[in-house]
Amino acid sequence: MSRREHASETPATAFLKRAKLAYTEHLYDYVDRGGTAESARQLGVDEHHVVKTLVMQDDAARPLIVLMHGDRQVSLKALAREIGARKVEPCAPEVAQRHSGYRVGGTSPFGTKKAMPVYVEAGVLDLPLIYINGGRRGYLVGVDPRVAMPLLQARAVNCALAG
Repeated sequence: MSRREHASETPATAFLKRAKLAYTEHLYDYVDRGGTAESARQLGVDEHHVVKTLVMQDDAARPLIVLMHGDRQVSLKALAREIGARKVEPCAPEVAQRHSGYRVGGTSPFGTKKAMPVYVEAGVLDLPLIYINGGRRGYLVGVDPRVAMPLLQARAVNCALAG
């Protein structure tokens, strides 16, 4: 796939437009299993500012979204403690896709198929700009997290582990 300057609309960008939230588009060549390190490298941005969208489930198999810095991992025990669950685990890719409506690697917290609670690592809210998936592989949108997170009714949590 070659880089383009504009991507076609996704459920995520339709959500952002309806909410009148300003965003910038950032296209890159998707690399399977490249993750946030690859997108950050191609876009020339700090991986800490690239936020991954993770679809997880609690002990009752209720889905939830976790937004985490690209250069950090989620402490499942800390997250479970923070949200009052006995345990939290990642959803299988096909389950995540069924809940979100997005392919893994292209999951956005905006415009999901199913309404899910959203939890955001507290440090993300301190950043002036984040790059988060825009609803397809190889496509990030730049948004102000202090404006975007209230739209998702995201709750701040502290569950980050180093790399």
